[in-house]
Amino acid sequence: MSSGEARSSLTTVEFRGADDLALVADEWNRGADTSGERPAILMLHGGGQNRYSWKNTGQVLADRGFHVVALDSRGHGDSDRSPTANYSVDSLGADTLRVIDQIGRPTVLIGASMGGLTGILAAHEAGPEVITKLVLVDVVPRFEKDGSARIRDFMFSGVDGFDSLEQAAEAVSAYLPHRAKPRSPEGLKKNLRLRDGRWYWHWDPAFLTKPADDPFVRMDMLEQAAIDLRIPILLIRGKLSDVVSPEGVQDFLTKVPRAEFVELSDAGHTAAGDDNDAFTEAVVEFVNR
Repeated sequence: MSSGEARSSLTTVEFRGADDLALVADEWNRGADTSGERPAILMLHGGGQNRYSWKNTGQVLADRGFHVVALDSRGHGDSDRSPTANYSVDSLGADTLRVIDQIGRPTVLIGASMGGLTGILAAHEAGPEVITKLVLVDVVPRFEKDGSARIRDFMFSGVDGFDSLEQAAEAVSAYLPHRAKPRSPEGLKKNLRLRDGRWYWHWDPAFLTKPADDPFVRMDMLEQAAIDLRIPILLIRGKLSDVVSPEGVQDFLTKVPRAEFVELSDAGHTAAGDDNDAFTEAVVEFVNR
């Protein structure tokens, strides 16, 4: 996009998920390409994140003329929390299919971590006429348990909130030592809410604490679903990731040989935020093809 072109504007919208939960999203270019020749793009974040994880990538894709939706999953961001604390991969997949039905056109799914596993299940259930392509961001069904445990430990460590934004920023910096620490912690306000004098992550603690069907389990089922897919798949790994190992990548590509693979040298598990330019370039090339 040249410097003289106007950027696509985004709006905040609300979809209805399974169980009639309100699911909030950022949306660009509703009504773009009404001929239906180009798919919409739906972006699903990882556990403990929200739709703002996709802001830069969503903007670039929108500026390329795509209809783009970045969704807050149930229990995350501004979306409703499940009254029964149901955050299973099945419930997330059901939400996804409901949202795509409301989008009303074939869709490319881009999913990070939890969102990627959800994308595998949704694509398997919907079929290739509904979900046309799938991007998996640093996730495979057989992920590394130690890396997953580190994510959960980080999330648990903030359940009781923080005294200040600076304290939260220090926690993030310790969790993501490879990422440059922002000069100001103000950007964390998109992920935190001030309540009774403390800052809390904006996701439902029951996502972690209720014994239930965890979104990071059921490897065999998800792996078979991925094997059965007949749509283009792109796997993006952060080279510094401890959640997806090189062996895990090779295993996945052996079982799903039509999948393409890109590795980002300066990124970890949070690949889209760690090296957004390289990540977005890979996604744009794959989606545009």
